[in-house]
Amino acid sequence: MSDDPGAPRQRAVPSGRVARFGQFGRLAAGVAGGMLSEGARRLAAGERPRMGDLLLTPGNVGKLADRLSHLRGAAMKLGQMISMDAGDFLPEELTQVLARLRDNAHHMPPQQLQQVLAAQWGKDWRTRFQRFEPRPIAAASIGQVHRAMTHDGRTLAIKVQYPGVRESIDADVDNVAGLLRLSGLLPRELDVAPLLAEAKRQLAEETDYAREGAQMSLFGKLLADDPGIVVPVLDAEFSTGSVLAMSYIEGDPIESLQGAPQDRRDAVMTALIRLVLRELFEFGVMQTDPNFANYRYQPDSGRLVLLDFGAARAIADGTVRGYRRLIEAGLDSDRPAMREAAVAAGFLGSGAADRHQARVDVMIDIILGELNRPGPFNFGDRRFVETLRDNGAAIAMDKAAWHVPPAEILFVQRKISGTALLAARLAARVDIRTLARNALLAADARG
Repeated sequence: MSDDPGAPRQRAVPSGRVARFGQFGRLAAGVAGGMLSEGARRLAAGERPRMGDLLLTPGNVGKLADRLSHLRGAAMKLGQMISMDAGDFLPEELTQVLARLRDNAHHMPPQQLQQVLAAQWGKDWRTRFQRFEPRPIAAASIGQVHRAMTHDGRTLAIKVQYPGVRESIDADVDNVAGLLRLSGLLPRELDVAPLLAEAKRQLAEETDYAREGAQMSLFGKLLADDPGIVVPVLDAEFSTGSVLAMSYIEGDPIESLQGAPQDRRDAVMTALIRLVLRELFEFGVMQTDPNFANYRYQPDSGRLVLLDFGAARAIADGTVRGYRRLIEAGLDSDRPAMREAAVAAGFLGSGAADRHQARVDVMIDIILGELNRPGPFNFGDRRFVETLRDNGAAIAMDKAAWHVPPAEILFVQRKISGTALLAARLAARVDIRTLARNALLAADARG
């Protein structure tokens, strides 16, 4: 194994239903044991701990992250979704540990990799390459990526899907939801069945590498007019339903820009936010997974490299209209219009808007005030987040105000929130108002 602590680590993927169920059983038992120990410790100290405090100990969230990383697939993907979607609104301990799920996962040991590729390409698959690097250059929730060179000199990035991932989606999603309900983090009164069904559907799409290859080619065409963005080219010869081959493109991790000059960080995030707006208002299709590993940066050319199109999906016209109304209200600094647009689009439940209008208006005023300050929006200034978090938590205490937004809104918002989280990581400054206004004007010009 490498001495690099960030390098992928070997660990066989449990592929059978019984094996995966056993992993969840061990996770539940370990977390329960940790909760009992922490509860006993706090009671002995004269405290009356809450269930959430017992669950979110560093030891328990460590067990959760490690076990989801071992399982990969839908279980790990849901952990990534939680960490990206909630952004600044998760407890600090949970944020830190779930951040591990955005980094490299364990990778398959050589014997398991050999079995997977032999099933896809035949037993003599190695003879088709001049060189195939056995150690992956990346390992994530659904597959791992290898670099290879063909006999005619093409350098490829080859994504290999973990065995059993596709077949385990439904059970994994149900098991993770069960763990969250058991912990009390997912209230029993909240009907999340439609959201879970949508999560299963999208995860099934993400394991269809033939579909992802088509989406990658589509984005290559849509972004052909943008010299600052690079999309890999599909290599059909080596692609199957469980193996996705594409041109290998050099690039540094997007987080490497943290030490770059301010103007470079600003330019990169301006390009990414402009891309999100084009996806929403021009393309009608969006890559909804904002995992930082899906972006690379070429310091010599200044270009962005886009990776992983498994979560690309069409956006319904109603969702586009909902976001347009929100943006228009924001640009006009119209608080009532923004509140009404949020309810109409499904971002905000009518119960929360009616029962907690004062808190909702405070949150809207903070957002409007921050976005409408003169000059670029400073994503590095997070002073307002605590007030938003406190008001949101106070509303969430009222069960009558609970609301699950439409699944499509959640997936689009996942991309928007994740992009904002990256901008905060880079402490970028971006003229959001101008970008948004130009996007709406361009949409009007296209009719």
